Amino acid sequence: PGEGTPHVSYTEIAGSYSDGEAYSLRAPRYTFEPLAFGPFAAGTMISPRTAPILIGLGLLEGVPEEVIVAAADPNDDNHDGVSGRASYVWDVTLGRAALGRFGWKANQPSVRQQTAGAFLGDMGITSSVDPTENCTDAQAACKAATSGGVNGAPELSAAMLDPVVTWARTVGVPARRNVSDAVALRGEAIFAEAHCTGCHTAKLVTGDVDGFPELSRQTIRPYTDLLVHDMGDELADNRPDFGAGGNEWRTAPLWGIGLVQTVSKHTFLLHDGRARNLSEAILWHGGEAAAARDAFRALSKVDRDALVLFLNSL
Repeated sequence: PGEGTPHVSYTEIAGSYSDGEAYSLRAPRYTFEPLAFGPFAAGTMISPRTAPILIGLGLLEGVPEEVIVAAADPNDDNHDGVSGRASYVWDVTLGRAALGRFGWKANQPSVRQQTAGAFLGDMGITSSVDPTENCTDAQAACKAATSGGVNGAPELSAAMLDPVVTWARTVGVPARRNVSDAVALRGEAIFAEAHCTGCHTAKLVTGDVDGFPELSRQTIRPYTDLLVHDMGDELADNRPDFGAGGNEWRTAPLWGIGLVQTVSKHTFLLHDGRARNLSEAILWHGGEAAAARDAFRALSKVDRDALVLFLNSL
């Protein structure tokens, strides 16, 4: 039996740009009714997720750890207001802590572990990486159900998991559009002037990726530093995840973001889809990104539109 039915409602929050143009942001509220196994335990934390963009994952995995760690500035020693941190998580394959790179809070260290986690969390399919069903003691039918293959082996064999991981690693990144458009190029300059690149790093270079020459020594432009940042109380889910705190989120890669509507048939952005477009996503930024958000809010409409056009070209 299902555990419960989630419901989301929104409260509109009115605001305006410096030039007087109005906007509205929607703040989500989550409820669960009915709950099949009684009330949630005290301290249960709720944090919804939208699906991530599945492009260039192998390239992000191929960026050397030392490059990512070198960009961290946990104490804001350069006094630019941005203090990204490297988040370390448990790597099942290695049997030790490793740098988190994937997931909204950088809670997965590799494409393999991210993929296996999706099989288990989204579809209830066990693997050698995640061999145990996610059933609480209250879910008697779930715990009693037959799980796994022959002699209790995981449902997903390595022969099935490995090709999916290879596919996930090698989904290509779409070419940027409007590369010669003067307005989009002006938007790119404004993006940098607003210090959005303080977190959304434009260019990285991969190292040598064993067995994947097509991922090795590639110059990439994902617009992420793969670090976690404090994004302020308004975006907080108050749910720690390994090294990421309740206010912290991994810098989301921006490559391909202009094709979300084409691929996913919606433009709901951020970890929980509360933003209905790119402008709203920017306006939700807080914490370390508050200065960049305020710079966007202070732009003229022409410059705001140019910045959004640039993002849609990625």
